Amino acid sequence: MKKSFLLGLLFFIPGIMAFPQNSTPNPYWSGGLAAGYNNGIGIMGNVRISNFAEDFPISIRLAIEYSSVNPGDPNAARSIFINDATNGVPQKSGYVWDFRMDFMHKVKFLGLPKAFLYAGPRYSMFTATFDFIDGNEFFNINANQWGLGGGAETDFPISGRLAIIFNAGLDYYFLSEIYGHDTSYDPNGTIINGRKNYTYQSADNAINQPKLVLKLMMGFNYYF
Repeated sequence: MKKSFLLGLLFFIPGIMAFPQNSTPNPYWSGGLAAGYNNGIGIMGNVRISNFAEDFPISIRLAIEYSSVNPGDPNAARSIFINDATNGVPQKSGYVWDFRMDFMHKVKFLGLPKAFLYAGPRYSMFTATFDFIDGNEFFNINANQWGLGGGAETDFPISGRLAIIFNAGLDYYFLSEIYGHDTSYDPNGTIINGRKNYTYQSADNAINQPKLVLKLMMGFNYYF
């Protein structure tokens, strides 16, 4: 997914949503789109559900995020998962699909009109792709991980239904199996079709699956 497409989508969709400004916003449902840094260039879409009961302070946000990331060291990955060949010119790419749920609590902070602290579980699906041009080697390495994260977000209303949002957070992902081709390394020590004396730590050092991830994003939130 190209960066220009991500940025265009970020500004195009809120523009479409901003047209119906005459009706009263629904205080229970809102949705948004944000872009920024999340271990790479990322874009996130979310739905927020609020006001479950009178004066209930917690909102729930469900979100899906896509990030383009640095996948790791192609030569090390080839040696650890495939073989010791060194021919070909390495090319690499990587991405993460991230599914998250946040419990959001509205707080008063520095006079901001709508500030929230949030925390919740995450599930990430990481894919690294390595291609050795003229080396007849193309393979993917994957890792699927659970995680926990938290942060702060603030909304700045710009109309009855539309607000600009700023989001800063930190996520931690637990170690999980790293696998690709016909080889896998598990943090519990289980290795299937391992190469030489490589360990899980070797694979973990070569592949940049999510670990401790800083999130800095801005975007728009729309109240339906």
